[in-house]
Amino acid sequence: QVQLVESGGGSVQAGHSLRLSCTVSERSFGVYGMGWFRQAPGKEREFVASITWAGSSTNYAGSVKGRFTISRDNSKNTVYLQMNSLKPEDTAVYYCARSKAGRPVGTLENGYDYWGQGTQVTVSS
Repeated sequence: QVQLVESGGGSVQAGHSLRLSCTVSERSFGVYGMGWFRQAPGKEREFVASITWAGSSTNYAGSVKGRFTISRDNSKNTVYLQMNSLKPEDTAVYYCARSKAGRPVGTLENGYDYWGQGTQVTVSS
């Protein structure tokens, strides 16, 4: 059973930074694309960022581009989300997810098959 465990969430003031981590319990972690999604209270879950299996290509939602950076360390089975210049509207539960095998890593939830339990990020003004 593949497990994804997020960490690094917390409460910060606007303008500050956080780094989320997601560690995956799978030997073949390095062959899968990975993504981060978030869900704010009363809203649907939305795409935040994705990264290909080798880390050579990344993609971001427009609302976070230039502020967030996704990266990965395949030797540690871990994907990261560095979040800078945080805004109150970034407040949400953040989830990491593993892209389905054989498919390009994308922005839609149905392109991912395993999900973490989520970590809360709260940004106050």
